[in-house]
Amino acid sequence: MQADTGVIDPLLDVRAVTQLFRLPSPLPFRKPRVVHAVSAVSFALAPGECLGLVGETGCGKSTLARTIMQVPPPTAGDILFKGESLVTAGPDRRRFLRREMQYVFQDPFASLDPTWRVADLVAEPLRIAGWDRPKIAARVEEVLRAVGIDMARYGARRPRELSGGQCQRVAVARALALSPRLLICDEVVSGLDVSIQAQLLNLFVQLRRTFGLSYLFISHDLGVVRHLSDRVAVMYLGKIVEIGPSDSVYHQPRHPYTAALLGAVPSISRGKEARRRTRIQLAGELPSPLAPPSGCRFRTRCPRAEARCAAEEPPLLADADGHAAACHFPLAEVPSSTAARNEPALSLSPTRP
Repeated sequence: MQADTGVIDPLLDVRAVTQLFRLPSPLPFRKPRVVHAVSAVSFALAPGECLGLVGETGCGKSTLARTIMQVPPPTAGDILFKGESLVTAGPDRRRFLRREMQYVFQDPFASLDPTWRVADLVAEPLRIAGWDRPKIAARVEEVLRAVGIDMARYGARRPRELSGGQCQRVAVARALALSPRLLICDEVVSGLDVSIQAQLLNLFVQLRRTFGLSYLFISHDLGVVRHLSDRVAVMYLGKIVEIGPSDSVYHQPRHPYTAALLGAVPSISRGKEARRRTRIQLAGELPSPLAPPSGCRFRTRCPRAEARCAAEEPPLLADADGHAAACHFPLAEVPSSTAARNEPALSLSPTRP
């Protein structure tokens, strides 16, 4: 913490990170094709904060998460963890810093070795870090207890003998073994039924309080993210199009894409909020990251798009509360052509530039 200003330095600082993948051309004498997986993404994560990252499948969420872990390193931009650059750090220093950054994968059955016992799976990172046997045994029992797994009952079992929820708890325990500061959770509850999802979400809330963890919590389910997150970032085709405090994003979305995602969330609510929310229906398919649209990448599916959206890329502008949206015509405003027709601000009929 800076003594002169009282400003807390971010734990994770992602600065204009870009990730491109070059694919061979299907025809000879043609230039290689380039996949624009992540394009100039920036955000900061404070100590103890949970940032939810949401978006459709294929928008670049998992690629961004793996890029933060340097698997692979970014094509451009910088990533700072505890004030140190992971991009320019040497291999030994990067390996040391990544002990405090742990990744929990979507499919625990794929991320856990099926031939190893639970106790050995959780002990593996401790052995790699050079812990001695008595300390390893005590730490394994401690973290398994923290995630609700009884060492005496389950320590000798293998992943195939556990349920999906239990396997995910073991994966979380393994991630916690080295006392990380940051957990990157990549769709960790998406393959589980609703009751198990609720149990795991409550577990993440408890672990955050107990261990002082920060989360980058990735999900396509906005309901899941809302339960955990202090702030929410919405990603579309490799870019963050909206980011802000959780309540502000959910109650007053600025970007049409965010409003469309919220409108697609099933709800039995009949309150004032549900009645006044106008559903935005998206037209067309998600464009290919091989050839992103010019200007605003969302314009080909946006019901509010105008000619300006094709010509200019909208900047990500924040208000005084830190709620930012990259849209020329945010939902708080009405495009001039729409206003002239005296139509509702959230038109359901798409207009293409």
